[in-house]
Amino acid sequence: MRLLLLPLALALSACSLTPALLKPELPVPARYAPAAATADSNANAADLGWRTMFGDRRLQSLIDLALRNNRDLRLAALNVEAAEAQYGIQRAARLPSVDAGVGLNRQRTPANRETDPATPAAVQNQYGVNVGVSAFEIDLFGRVRALSDAAFARYLATDHGRRAAQIALVGAVADAYFAERLAREQLALAEHTQADWRQSLALARRLKDAQQAGGLDVAQAEGQVASADADLEARTRAAEQARNALRLLLGTEPPENLPEPLPLDRQPVVTRLATGLPSELLFRRPDILQAEQQLQAANADIGAARAAFFPRLSLTTSAGFLSPGMRNLFDGGQHVWSFAPQINIPLFQGGRLRAELRLAEVRKSSAVAEYERAIQIAFREVADGLAGRETFSRQIDAQARAVASAERRAELSSQRYRAGVDGRLELLDAQRQLYAAQQGLLDLRRGELSNAIALYKALGGGLTEK
Repeated sequence: MRLLLLPLALALSACSLTPALLKPELPVPARYAPAAATADSNANAADLGWRTMFGDRRLQSLIDLALRNNRDLRLAALNVEAAEAQYGIQRAARLPSVDAGVGLNRQRTPANRETDPATPAAVQNQYGVNVGVSAFEIDLFGRVRALSDAAFARYLATDHGRRAAQIALVGAVADAYFAERLAREQLALAEHTQADWRQSLALARRLKDAQQAGGLDVAQAEGQVASADADLEARTRAAEQARNALRLLLGTEPPENLPEPLPLDRQPVVTRLATGLPSELLFRRPDILQAEQQLQAANADIGAARAAFFPRLSLTTSAGFLSPGMRNLFDGGQHVWSFAPQINIPLFQGGRLRAELRLAEVRKSSAVAEYERAIQIAFREVADGLAGRETFSRQIDAQARAVASAERRAELSSQRYRAGVDGRLELLDAQRQLYAAQQGLLDLRRGELSNAIALYKALGGGLTEK
């Protein structure tokens, strides 16, 4: 037993050649723009559950459905399980592998008639029982430990990647849902506009029949209706494509008994999100935590590459019993043991070890750059979301005034056209301006919701339900 405890004691006393990890300075400002950031630095949107963020009950049901059925999220979870298993394999190398064996060796020895004719052929039996350790590496310079630490960091990185995938999925479902709502409302607006323009065409034809308008007015009205027909087909196609995109994210067909959807202008979405400080992104954003763990793994790989330059000590040992008869196998005199340490010293590798160390150092430098890049991207996404938050509401108010003005102009132009004061061209221009203003207002409302979703994701929101 003392021989079996020796490798464990040596492993626990191993030194480490892994360099100390020095994280780079935060490559972003300490605070967001004063005009955009919230005054409450103690709050953060990452603590806001997605059911609180999105109050539409239909959208909540769709997000819950996607979290249970989306294939990308399922693959991310399976990747975590695979990384955990890989870490378990690597961690097992730090402990001796103890095996027990029971064996029987039955051998026939032929008779030698030339030298000893009186001795017949013989059959010999040999029974054995042993417990032993095979080729266990004594981790004198921390190579095995560094490889285990690297595998553990990559497991954590994969788990952070799964959490990042969940955030992305929640945001993607919400974004696709609002895109589908926009497409449906634009389709409804196109259908309503087409009906209005068909009435206008009928009016132009009646005026022509009464010789109060010419063929030019009818041609203009027919062209306007044809344009509405074409736009209606485009809106129909967009609505179906938006529905298909949402179905793909859900991973299954949505049930028929979902709650009724709310229009875009009545969506209970939190748009005034608390941001906290940029430094909070370091532990709020799973993608940054993932990049940090990748950096940890790359740093541990350097320790393993350094340890490869030093001698490697391995141990094979066993103890048991060996006897030609089963009856006396466990007698005291049948006890056997073996102790076989082996040391390997790298003398000439053709530059392979230096190249592996250089590769590990380069990969660490790349991991540092990826870590800094992840922080910068996160800061930019938050800053963009804050800029949108401050401007979308004012832009929507201005566009709503433009729609109201276009509605008044279209109504006045219609009255003046019916009275024969203005020509058909003025009415046509007013109707087109109204339609464009209404579509623009829908686009802006959808844009405000998308901006809120982007800011919510950028701050690390979407991991909690409530």
